[in-house]
Amino acid sequence: MKGQFSTRQAAEKLGRKLITLQRHIAAGTIEAPPIVTVGGVKLRLWSDGDIEKARKVFRGIKAGRKKKQ
Repeated sequence: MKGQFSTRQAAEKLGRKLITLQRHIAAGTIEAPPIVTVGGVKLRLWSDGDIEKARKVFRGIKAGRKKKQ
């Protein structure tokens, strides 16, 4: 599967932890590829383009905790 990565591999390529990427997907700040079934396992297959889109979103997000107001 050249050019297709799991969410874990995408997080590694982005230099983020898996949980961070999953939280941004759940919050809707990052648009993830659709879930597909491969060999009876459901997963997301990230292309190089999907990873680059996520990288652009991460560039615009300040690191650290957000203060509640």
